[in-house]
Amino acid sequence: MTDTPTKQEIQSKNDNVPGAIPVEQKKNNRNDRKRNRRGDSKNLERDSDWQERVVQIRRVSKTVKGGKKMSFRAIVVVGNEKGQVGVGVGKAGDVIGAVRKGVSDGKKNLVRVPLTPNNSIPTLSLGRDGAANVLIRPAAPGTGVIAGGSIRTVLELAGIKNVLAKRLGSKTPLNNARAAMVALSQLRTHKSASRERGISLEQLYS
Repeated sequence: MTDTPTKQEIQSKNDNVPGAIPVEQKKNNRNDRKRNRRGDSKNLERDSDWQERVVQIRRVSKTVKGGKKMSFRAIVVVGNEKGQVGVGVGKAGDVIGAVRKGVSDGKKNLVRVPLTPNNSIPTLSLGRDGAANVLIRPAAPGTGVIAGGSIRTVLELAGIKNVLAKRLGSKTPLNNARAAMVALSQLRTHKSASRERGISLEQLYS
């Protein structure tokens, strides 16, 4: 009869082998892998909340010493439909690179929009950028997003579902998108306005 080695004897032999990894270190490596997987999944969830829409892609040229250098410009609107939206511009030699730069630029210039329970804006607002003027006003539930061009994209990605908008000046997509961002950045809730003025909400409505 041969005696079978126990688990403790096998473990002691493995520990004595040069270059062998201890059992505790193996467990720690497994835990680190699990944590990394959980962290990656959280980052993916955060990234999945953001939506990107390309408003315009144009081929532009720059005159240099040897002639003209061609590149692409992409206007991208980034938003999470929860009150945060941004407009970015990216330029690169290819379309994919330009869109990638536009997304990163849009996330750097985010604006927080105060939303009402009806997914509208609290007050009327007017924004201007260059020759573009944009008027945005709240609307009743069920109205929808009544806007055109790049303004509609900005309002939709901001999470606004009932709004009226009108462009009063230039029709350039980039200027209209930036003018809409200016109008959204000027919005204030009634509570914040009453707090700044030092009066109550009853006095504000009266």
